[in-house]
Amino acid sequence: MSDLSQQSIDSIVSQALAAFAAARTTAELKAARLAHLGDKAAIILANKSLGSLPKAERKEAGQRIGAARAQLNQALAAREAELAEAELAQALRDERIDVTLPVATSPQGAPHPITALMDLVSDAFVAMGWEIAEGPECEGEWLNFDALNIGQSHPARATSDTLFVEPLDNHLLLRTHTSPVQIRTLLDRPLPVYVICPGKTYRADEFDATHVPVFHQFEGLAVDKGITLANLRGTLDAFAQAMFGAEIRTRMRPHYFPFTEPSAEVDLQCFVCHGESVGDPERPCRTCKSEGWIEWGGCGVVNPRVLAACGIDTEVYSGFAFGMGVERTLMFRNNAADMRDMVEGDVRFSRSLVGTAR
Repeated sequence: MSDLSQQSIDSIVSQALAAFAAARTTAELKAARLAHLGDKAAIILANKSLGSLPKAERKEAGQRIGAARAQLNQALAAREAELAEAELAQALRDERIDVTLPVATSPQGAPHPITALMDLVSDAFVAMGWEIAEGPECEGEWLNFDALNIGQSHPARATSDTLFVEPLDNHLLLRTHTSPVQIRTLLDRPLPVYVICPGKTYRADEFDATHVPVFHQFEGLAVDKGITLANLRGTLDAFAQAMFGAEIRTRMRPHYFPFTEPSAEVDLQCFVCHGESVGDPERPCRTCKSEGWIEWGGCGVVNPRVLAACGIDTEVYSGFAFGMGVERTLMFRNNAADMRDMVEGDVRFSRSLVGTAR
């Protein structure tokens, strides 16, 4: 540059300050810095021109250029701080998170369908005025078998069917049904008794699509004056409607259980074909195999020997009992084909049934 006068330097400074002030982002300010303080900027070229001036003029011109560069550097730093603060404030506004809003956690779980169904069963009986009774899963042999009129020679007492706890002399086992809870209830509670006993049970079964060694049951017991088989039928009909809808029908077939007499198997009318597939080869039903009915559980009038074992006067009191599998009921309600899906812990299975098991 040939003109290093004060007026020329002031013009350079004014242009640079205007460019810095006009920048609205740090990117624009960077471009302005390169234009007015870069290697090819006017003030830098002026500084390089000092060597061509006479010695007498060089000092004064150098002072003017130095002061101008200092002013520009200071203005640039101030503008950089302003823009950085403004951009940070804008980012905080744009990225603000309202921590008071409810959020859905991920991954999302679900109640297990077996747990949900057991709660539903309990709610149905509590609504009828019954109570919930529970007991230990490791049970005494007398409570599990003898008190229920199951003799010493019964096949269920074999180690091939029942999981006994060593040493065998202690006569302890993992309960094969929740019926011991009924015995405990008769021994501990005053009459009359109306209880539902949901819980986990154990048997030496294979692990396949329809059997698992650890499964769940709910058993009901009512002991009062004047209890008859008609009371049992009415209770089961009301319970079936609560589980499967008002249109469901039930039937009872004669059967044998050591702890009830008379005893019966309870069947549900097929909720898929409603019995219409019986005798119609053109409309087969896979659910009931075209028989029209599906076995649900067992029931009967409590055997007087069971009441007597608990110290109850059989001339005054009578009762009825019933029991169904939770897994089987869940399969009926939800058309679940494989019982193993219920124990493998896949949350997708639980989510698929969470609405229908309640």
